[in-house]
Amino acid sequence: MLAKGRHRVIPIVLAFVASAAAMSQGERGIVERIGGREFPSVFQAWSRVENLPDANTIEGIARHDLAWNAISLCGLRWDTAPRGLAKEFEPDSIETALKRRRKLLALNPNLILIAEIRYRDAHGSFLPENHMWWMRDEQGQIVKGWAEGGFLRLDYRNPAFRRHVAQRALAVIESGVADGILLDWWHEDDDRLALVQEIRGAIGDDPLVIANTNDRTAPRTGAYINGFFMECYRSETAEDWQRIAETLSWAEQHLRQPRVNCVEVWYHNSRRDLNLMRAVTALTLTHSNGYCLFSDPNPLPSPDHLHDWYPFWDTSLGRPVGQAIHRDDGATQRQFEQGTIVYNPMGNDPVEITFDEMRTSRATGQRSRTHTLPACDGDIYLKATSP
Repeated sequence: MLAKGRHRVIPIVLAFVASAAAMSQGERGIVERIGGREFPSVFQAWSRVENLPDANTIEGIARHDLAWNAISLCGLRWDTAPRGLAKEFEPDSIETALKRRRKLLALNPNLILIAEIRYRDAHGSFLPENHMWWMRDEQGQIVKGWAEGGFLRLDYRNPAFRRHVAQRALAVIESGVADGILLDWWHEDDDRLALVQEIRGAIGDDPLVIANTNDRTAPRTGAYINGFFMECYRSETAEDWQRIAETLSWAEQHLRQPRVNCVEVWYHNSRRDLNLMRAVTALTLTHSNGYCLFSDPNPLPSPDHLHDWYPFWDTSLGRPVGQAIHRDDGATQRQFEQGTIVYNPMGNDPVEITFDEMRTSRATGQRSRTHTLPACDGDIYLKATSP
């Protein structure tokens, strides 16, 4: 297993429903994997970790507890060209992808694999050039989508296309390769509500659905969604961090179970903005049981969501033993089996944390009963017996 102590299985008592594919592979079910992981818990959004020269691709993925895109990560291939017309995968690619999934789960038995299903935009090769499922403006011109990728908009307003998207989601789930799907660019409207209802009707209640809402809530569609991908492109101000915290807290209370909220913050100056890495980790751990990521900003010319792996994430905190405590000094703390994590938001004063016993700061290495934590930072304070 990877990262000493990071993926030790912890006994839990949870009711769960495992798919037939998972049962045949000897896997634990989705709920057990989500509940069985230790914290901190990190996810991979499309792009790989870069600072692990001794790790091959599978090892790099398996350091994370949740990862997408499972279709490309595991080698699934749609059986029709252009691929946007396909509703099934090539059978031999399913066999190959299942083998890769088993290798990943052997390294990290708590890993959750998610497949992105494109519905909002795609590369021009996704559909035939003049296909009816491209979205058009009033002049009949195809609407441009994600500019950086040169994508074009897909017409999810079309009921036939929504049914097609749901069939593709079902193919992903029936393959046994992914535990759920990701829907990017999630802004609530009537057509997206109809889309997620169509998808749920196709795949059923158990597979996971994650939607990229950035730092917004989703009260109309939340009943169909297990987790937000919070791609937090705004993190420059205290108000930004407050909005992130409030949205994450909302998601932990209102989305469907099991919940898999994923919070990503981009660096401001470089990947060495370690206070920001610790802050998003601590915010995620105090305000949720979710997954965190600290990555490159999207405007860079390199692929989006590339990131480093930080020793801070190798800490073995174990499981939470209670809910967060909002301190009088503006910080938030939460107790775990092996220590305490504290989040001090941007705009707050430095705070002093005092314990009844000696604790080791994971950020500084200092061992003391009293520690000082700056604003826009977070830290883990390990007990004496913690690894």
